[in-house]
Amino acid sequence: MTELLYQTDSYINKFPAIVTEVDPATRSVRLNRTAFYPGGGGQPHDVGVLQAGDRVYPVIKVERGNLHVIGGDDLPQVGEEVEGVLDWSRRYSLMRTHTAMHILCGVVWRDYGASVTGGNMEPLKGRMDFEFERLQKELVSEIEERINAEVDAAREVRVQILPRETAFQIPDLIRTKINLLPEGIQEVRTVEIVGLDLQADGGTHVANTREVGRIRITDYKSKGGINKRIYVELDPTGP
Repeated sequence: MTELLYQTDSYINKFPAIVTEVDPATRSVRLNRTAFYPGGGGQPHDVGVLQAGDRVYPVIKVERGNLHVIGGDDLPQVGEEVEGVLDWSRRYSLMRTHTAMHILCGVVWRDYGASVTGGNMEPLKGRMDFEFERLQKELVSEIEERINAEVDAAREVRVQILPRETAFQIPDLIRTKINLLPEGIQEVRTVEIVGLDLQADGGTHVANTREVGRIRITDYKSKGGINKRIYVELDPTGP
């Protein structure tokens, strides 16, 4: 079992670890513990390096199952002690962006009762699809004003890992139209924006909505039927 540091502390960006497995065919390694997020829920995977003395192994991709794909010609050895170092600028931008998406989701659910039908993100921008019959300029402006009010409210963001039975007693835990949690998962990680939003989520987030900074809705469009898409961007310099 690998200790998944990112599940409980998104701010860990350096960590010691031991290489437990090396696969030359896929140029990947497994570690006994990691802070590298493998991607999921619309959030891309982390990148960075593994350092062992004067040797540096670029981590160019991370996949589920604790697979750290290494660039370059060399691979570390099983049993080798390494230090994982994340590309923190990229990770923190993704943390801000992911929390922004939850703010948007929380406001749209609370104020308009619209379910999420899809979403994706990259550092400092993303898009989310909702079940709106109509989405007009005036409503989009209203949504933008309301999501930025939640940023200014400086709401705490809390993470918990709960037994499946306990988690599914929470009303509206799954905000996506389709429940994406496999039946075999016995523990559910939840992310709560206190006073606004609580849902199942595996990604990384900032600790307070104020860290997100101003959210701009840059575009919106119909994707057919009642499926409407909203695009957002964040200020690179932050709050």
